[in-house]
Amino acid sequence: MRHNRTMLTLGGAAVLAAGAGVLLPVAAQAQPASVACSETALVTAVTAANAAGGGTVTLTPGCVYTLTTSHGNDGVHGPSGLPIVTTPITFEGNANTITRAATAAAFRIAQTAPAGGITLKAVTLSGGHAATTGQNNGGGILNFGAVTLTGSTLTGNAADGIGGGIYSTGTPAAATFTSSTVKANTAGQAAGIASVNGTLTLTSSVVNTNTATVNPGGIYYVAGSATMNTSTVTANVATNCTGSPSPVPGCIG
Repeated sequence: MRHNRTMLTLGGAAVLAAGAGVLLPVAAQAQPASVACSETALVTAVTAANAAGGGTVTLTPGCVYTLTTSHGNDGVHGPSGLPIVTTPITFEGNANTITRAATAAAFRIAQTAPAGGITLKAVTLSGGHAATTGQNNGGGILNFGAVTLTGSTLTGNAADGIGGGIYSTGTPAAATFTSSTVKANTAGQAAGIASVNGTLTLTSSVVNTNTATVNPGGIYYVAGSATMNTSTVTANVATNCTGSPSPVPGCIG
């Protein structure tokens, strides 16, 4: 009888275990693999996302992706470090930087086509340089589609023309900044942001310490629409927004 009681106890435990198994939550789906911390891996991931019609490129936490050569050029607007973004692509970052190598030839970091989109989350773009005569707008980003920055930064980019941090232009073009920073960029004009015939929206964001040869140094805006919500444009040279073809709402100086 003792033996039987032991077997019953074990059997009961098995039933409880089985029951507990039924009550366990369904295992979470595996997270997308991070893109290896290399130029080749990042370029391959962007190319694949374009081919797939868009997607998310998950970056290795803390990685600095250094671009040593350009990988995109439409033959009209000059070279870009990343392949031209022709579809909606999200760069899911975690304290990441995408930068041009100091010894590399001049190229901007990224360009979006009219049907393309770049969403940066916790990513810094730096070191871009649009220098080719007639193709020298948009040192960090040249945008013909949609660019969205969330918790991200454009810094240390240069344009010999307009828009050191970003040049966003065209009826479909939209540039949206949320809790983001555009700082320490340089340009012939509009060292921070240039928005021409597009939509510009800044929310809880900062545009500061950008330096241009011709005013304004902070934001250049013409036609389209511009909206600033709890955002500041300060300490830009020459002027923050004065001299912009269209007044930037809420921007002083």
